[in-house]
Amino acid sequence: MKEFKYVVTDPEGIHARPAGMLVKAVKEFSCDIKIAKGGKAMNCKAIFGIMGLAVKQGEEVTLTFDGADEDAAYEAISNFMKENL
Repeated sequence: MKEFKYVVTDPEGIHARPAGMLVKAVKEFSCDIKIAKGGKAMNCKAIFGIMGLAVKQGEEVTLTFDGADEDAAYEAISNFMKENL
């Protein structure tokens, strides 16, 4: 299992558009990918789960990757987060 911590820099946090882009990006991988904030973890393949965390600018999220293609998913999604959020 791999883990990636990220502090959201987008002024609007993780709202509908970036949440949808994140779901699209993670669906390319078969491993289990979760996003967590404040002790709550949600499946990254479900847009309402991501939006339910109500992540705002400056808050830290933790993404965990567990499964066959976790290394590839870790690289792609950590880059996605840095570029888009």
